[in-house]
Amino acid sequence: MLLNFSFITMNLPPKPKVLFLCTGNSARSVFGEYLLPPAAPLRFEVFSAGARPCGRVHPMTLRVLKEYFKIDASNARSKSVDEFAATPFDFVITVCDNARESCPIWPGQPIVAHWGSPDPAAFVGPEEKQFRFFRDVALQIYRRCQFLAALSLDKLDRLRLTDQMRAIGEKENFSTDVSSA
Repeated sequence: MLLNFSFITMNLPPKPKVLFLCTGNSARSVFGEYLLPPAAPLRFEVFSAGARPCGRVHPMTLRVLKEYFKIDASNARSKSVDEFAATPFDFVITVCDNARESCPIWPGQPIVAHWGSPDPAAFVGPEEKQFRFFRDVALQIYRRCQFLAALSLDKLDRLRLTDQMRAIGEKENFSTDVSSA
């Protein structure tokens, strides 16, 4: 006898859709895509894309996710924002200044926030320093995801939620001078 539990999910509200947007979709936005789910399990549908995707996820991104966060992101891929042109997102989070400037208009008027982080793919140096820099950027993004996870989305009006989302991006800024990492 098969039991049908479809009635359990029928009354659940849809999960808010979140898009992390960057230029190349090789590091920062991929970190957002893979770090928000553990910060807020089963709470959001999460995606990432690039305004000008580079075509591959940076190997150090995958290494940091696997070794530091214990997340298998082997199926991650660099995607174009064009793939999501018709997707109604609730939140669009830009993680680099270029994506912020070129952020398209989205259907459904999502809340747009900027959570700028330095570009770890631009770091030039020994592999272990590169790993630490990628990890530090990932940690910044993860902590911001934790702040998002702590928001009471159902208790905040749109204006207050927009303010809170933007304030998250102002937390924990650090120097973008990659030579000092």
